[in-house]
Amino acid sequence: MGKFKLDDVDHQILDMLIDNTRVPFTDIAKKLDISAGTVHVRVKKMEEGGIIKGSSLTLDYMKLGYSFIAYVGIFLQNTSQTKFVLERINDIPFVTVAHITTGKFNIFCKIRAKHTEHAKDIIFMLDDIDGVYRTETMISLEESINDKKRLMHSIFNEM
Repeated sequence: MGKFKLDDVDHQILDMLIDNTRVPFTDIAKKLDISAGTVHVRVKKMEEGGIIKGSSLTLDYMKLGYSFIAYVGIFLQNTSQTKFVLERINDIPFVTVAHITTGKFNIFCKIRAKHTEHAKDIIFMLDDIDGVYRTETMISLEESINDKKRLMHSIFNEM
């Protein structure tokens, strides 16, 4: 599949949807001085082209009581166990992200917990998975950058 072509209107639509995926197409249309039908057609085109893959909600985990974030590097006894271990990790709802990686760790995870004791329990769950040799944990003191727009704008500038 060739490179998908986006114009400035597509960029502006994406910009607004990244800020708020629930913004009505009529509001986008008013701001861009185009019809809501045009917004709908362009979003549909970007969905069909695979540029937009669904939409998501952003939760305030702090308000939900899950402010503790840690990153856990997982060492496997054997890399052939990766799929099995990932299936077990997927059963732990507090693991919000997992990557198969090169380098030091076989798998690298992000966990969310209520507090340190809860995080310890989650880490022990990871340690107890068959095939996990050991884990190494880093506690996040603060999420300083979480900006989807900066990368998007860099990509647009390259197009």
